Amino acid sequence: MTESPSRGLMIYLKTLSVAMEDGIVTDDEMSILNILANCVGLRDGGQKYANSIFDGAEISPITSAQEEEWSCRHIGDATCYQSALIAALDDEVITDDEMSMLDCLRRAMGLQPDEHALVEEAVRAMIENYGDERLMVRLESYLTANPST
Repeated sequence: MTESPSRGLMIYLKTLSVAMEDGIVTDDEMSILNILANCVGLRDGGQKYANSIFDGAEISPITSAQEEEWSCRHIGDATCYQSALIAALDDEVITDDEMSMLDCLRRAMGLQPDEHALVEEAVRAMIENYGDERLMVRLESYLTANPST
């Protein structure tokens, strides 16, 4: 199966690479990857194709020039990042691997600190409306562990 080079595939591959650093993709990491695939418009089989590129069975169709061109923010990136952050907050703890994936996603999308702050504010408001103190503690823990965000 061949997928056309796309910004979505590039972002997915970068995030998959971080998820696979320890050789294992957990269910929580897979949740983030599934959300990402949906957000960036990977069509059916796109995730399998990305895995085959990662495994070396396929050659990436993405050139370095395309990667450079696509490494800036696009409409919808903050919403996609917000969805991934919420998925990471939804389980008991945000693992180091999940933190790394979120950081990679933020960098690959070119989200700036002020944009991250807006996402954080929106997530914080959702958590306050939902009334789940555990989610707020997890968000604070994530932000403390990632002061660069």
